Amino acid sequence: MTGSRAPRPYRSYVYAYPHKTAYRELPEPPSLAGLWADEPKDALSLYAHVPFCEVRCGFCNLFTRIGAPDGLTTRYLDALERQAVAVREALGDAAPVRFAAAAFGGGTPTFLTAGELERLCDITEGRMGADLRAVPLSVETSPATATADRLAVLAARGATRLSIGVQSFVDAEARAAVRPQRRADVEAALGRIRDAGVPVLNIDLIYGIDGQTEASWRSSLDAALAWRPEELYLYPLYVRPLTGLGRSGPAESERAWDERRLRLYRAGRDRLLAEGYEQVSMRMFRRAGAAPEGPDDHACQTDGMIGLGCGARSYTSALHYSFDYAVDMREIRSIIDAYTEARDFSRAVVGRWMDAAEARRRHLLQSLLQAAGMDTAGYRERFGSSPYEDFGPELARFAAYGWLDGAAPEGLLRLSPEGLAHSDGLGPELFSPGVRAAMAAYEPR
Repeated sequence: MTGSRAPRPYRSYVYAYPHKTAYRELPEPPSLAGLWADEPKDALSLYAHVPFCEVRCGFCNLFTRIGAPDGLTTRYLDALERQAVAVREALGDAAPVRFAAAAFGGGTPTFLTAGELERLCDITEGRMGADLRAVPLSVETSPATATADRLAVLAARGATRLSIGVQSFVDAEARAAVRPQRRADVEAALGRIRDAGVPVLNIDLIYGIDGQTEASWRSSLDAALAWRPEELYLYPLYVRPLTGLGRSGPAESERAWDERRLRLYRAGRDRLLAEGYEQVSMRMFRRAGAAPEGPDDHACQTDGMIGLGCGARSYTSALHYSFDYAVDMREIRSIIDAYTEARDFSRAVVGRWMDAAEARRRHLLQSLLQAAGMDTAGYRERFGSSPYEDFGPELARFAAYGWLDGAAPEGLLRLSPEGLAHSDGLGPELFSPGVRAAMAAYEPR
């Protein structure tokens, strides 16, 4: 075991398990009413997906399209309202239905006008019954769309967290990532967000951009820290098929790029820790003393997730489901058009069934990739076994790589600092053979 070689540190960003590329069209689409009949409904999470952006960044493989011509946003919100009515009906009234958290993502939710954002809030409150002023509400935005009127709507409707994708404060790096923006515009947007009075500001930064050095990375970190954001996310750059950067790839060898990203990650991590930020996961850092006003990384994977919109996922204990998925712009436009024309949202059409073994993997993944680690007693209480019994070979490998914290208190399974640094190499090691096969068979489109 000691001679085994650790996987590459940057294999895949594991933000959900199973990955959406493991989903397939369901031969016999089950009814939502049947899926949710026996599910707990007293602490649901709600996610509304807005698949529009003003531009598409070179690294982006999210389900989003550029622009929305000919009243498309109105048709999209019409469809989202029809879906919300169908989903709420499927939840029934036999047991109390309560939402504990909500989020608007995309795409860029603030691509919508202020009036359209009002309507989105009306749908989630009036049709779904989510009290947005009583629960954490996180909303994603961008420098170009974080306008005062939009931010005022979100603040008035109960937004507790705004997350802005800055990626880099260095104009040349933004251009290299095919993200046209100027630092002056970014700073102005951050000022408007602070003026809006939303409690939590999160800034996303990316490391590993072509031409980025440790000095320029520090410059972006310093610029972000000047705003004293409650949260910072540090994302490694990935170059994926069918994206803008995917047509050219990185300017250095794979190994050199891995080493540079690791150096930049460690420099960023150490800088934030020195500034009084606490590490929540490989990506997420929270300023000490700042109250969490939205879900941590893993919370978006919990059962009881209801997704609205054609790019959203929903999670029950038995099935993870969504709509079709694509990266290519023509395919995305076709899927969005089909969604806006749909009238029947009573069934799950694309997804992946979850058995007990996959539930164990998912629980281990979403817990282990958090800096706090996993309580093994809680795992046993839920599954009737220990993680060492269920995942002994994998955990032994992680220990041999130096990824597990040997000094963790008894009963706590936790990653070492290097384990956290290698989260994107560790995560895929826990994928089941079935999920691996499904992902390998997926043809990007």
